Amino acid sequence: MSTDFLTQLTKDRVIAVVRAPEIPDAAALCAALHAGGIRWIEFTRTTPSLLTHLRRAIAEGLRGVGAGTVMTAEQAEELIDAGAEYLVTPGCRPGVARAATAAGVPVVMGALTPTEVGQALDLGVDAVKIFPARAFGPRHFRDLAGPFPDVPLVASGGVNAENAAGFLTAGARAVCAGSEVVPPGVVAAGDWTEITRRARAFTDSLAR
Repeated sequence: MSTDFLTQLTKDRVIAVVRAPEIPDAAALCAALHAGGIRWIEFTRTTPSLLTHLRRAIAEGLRGVGAGTVMTAEQAEELIDAGAEYLVTPGCRPGVARAATAAGVPVVMGALTPTEVGQALDLGVDAVKIFPARAFGPRHFRDLAGPFPDVPLVASGGVNAENAAGFLTAGARAVCAGSEVVPPGVVAAGDWTEITRRARAFTDSLAR
């Protein structure tokens, strides 16, 4: 488990999850999100030319760039080779955990139920992503804190500016911001000013 990864994620509190059919400039997208206060960006495997985007962003010296929707050890190794600083899975994926651990790369593993959270912990992951968070709401995080008081939980799926603070208050270490912050059409158009505005609106909502 990477203490530095978890410490910084807990401090920054937000991961922007990018799912877009086209990204004209991944480095510019990351810079726009950084300018709006979001320093963690997850490019999903459903994004075309993902490896190219990862390499471009990392070549520009940007940090906090990871890859999501990782399903297999082979995918994990490929993404790590491309420079992904952390990996995110939609569910319990032992092969991904083993590949990432071998490479010293942090993993945020998807789960929903207490059984799945326990399985993720057995794999030695750095944090557990509760997905879809919207299905049970912030109360689910309070309930999970009973048997898992020290487990770093991340809320993902249906999180927006109206409910994000509620998940954090209920015990989530961080939340994932999706299409509200990075709408596919806005990303494809390369409207980085709008991306920065959306990121700032989201991060500002956490302080209210």
